[in-house]
Amino acid sequence: MTTSFRLLAAALVASALAAAPTGAQTRQISLVDVAAHDRERVLKAADAFLADPPITITAFKADKSAGGVHDYFSQADYSWPDPAKPDGLPYVNRDGWSNPDTFQDHRRAMVRFARGVGALGAAFKMTGDRKYADAAVAHLRAWFVTPETRMNPSLRFSQAILGSVTGRGVGIIDTIHLIEVAAAIEVLGARGGLAPADAAPIKAWFREYLTWLTTSEYGIDERERGNNHGTCWVMQVAAFARMLGDQATLDDCRTRFKTWLLPNQMFQDGSFPLEMRRTKPYGYALFQLDQLATVAQILSTPRDDLWAFRLPDGRSLRLAVEFMYPFMADKSRWRLPADVMYFDYWPVRHAALVFAGLAYREPKYVNLWKKLPADPVMTEIQRNMPVRYPSLWVE
Repeated sequence: MTTSFRLLAAALVASALAAAPTGAQTRQISLVDVAAHDRERVLKAADAFLADPPITITAFKADKSAGGVHDYFSQADYSWPDPAKPDGLPYVNRDGWSNPDTFQDHRRAMVRFARGVGALGAAFKMTGDRKYADAAVAHLRAWFVTPETRMNPSLRFSQAILGSVTGRGVGIIDTIHLIEVAAAIEVLGARGGLAPADAAPIKAWFREYLTWLTTSEYGIDERERGNNHGTCWVMQVAAFARMLGDQATLDDCRTRFKTWLLPNQMFQDGSFPLEMRRTKPYGYALFQLDQLATVAQILSTPRDDLWAFRLPDGRSLRLAVEFMYPFMADKSRWRLPADVMYFDYWPVRHAALVFAGLAYREPKYVNLWKKLPADPVMTEIQRNMPVRYPSLWVE
């Protein structure tokens, strides 16, 4: 780490300490019944989605894809036509600057699917009304079972760079939205909303995708990334493995959290240096915190609590939450440069706040979570917010 970044990190820590509420202040704030707090929002979203027909990636032709109609396709967000080339190829990177002309239809369809099925699953958990379960199952069949509309269980053509590569390992981050689909499947199955005949082929799709994630060249490449990509790989693998009851893979993910994610991604003050060196340090740091917190939420057990895990030098998930909390409560305290795009749209109702608030019995985190926007409309923010319905994840 450079001297300048160390000085910036030190300044951020000092600002964080100055902004932290006192113990007396936090004791006055009560914790939350997540389902009760979110009930109106969840039911409104679920009711709105009831009448929507399933729409999968097969509804959108991706002319620039090297794959077929059932293959998910996206382009690298920060790749732009090379102005020095007549045809613009190969595209060149402009870190942090999202190209609005890239193909987005498959990503939008997946986000819509995840938001809708997440809301339907949460509504079924809250009410027991089978109309929500039946609607969710219809969408699940379309995406994972029906031959004409299903998506192939791999991501070989995601985050392509035109003129360079037809897909990349880093493109695996695009399916982070499926973690809430997996959580909804768990809820439906546990409460009688998903018949065994429907569950079997849906789970078979996820089992095949999980195998691809853990054995393919692209999957291994993503697993070994030292930044948020490596975290999102663990988060997805853990979510799918838990839904499938794959205990061996869950154990592997817990080990990876302890031996790879925290040691390689967190500085001694709780910051994320690889994220905070980017051109969007604030958004990337928030995103990384959310994903690590979700990993802990998925994987923690009474016998192996990742929320309580600490490295020998004191680094822990709690330290990361404590570092970022003041800048979520008051963004004006942020001392690194503002993100080159979308800085004004953060923070939102981050899963890390409610998960950490409940895990650590810290009312200040929950209190802030309640106040932040729950349903951002900006597409860029939506695609970096895979956990929208915490009631699926907590009791």
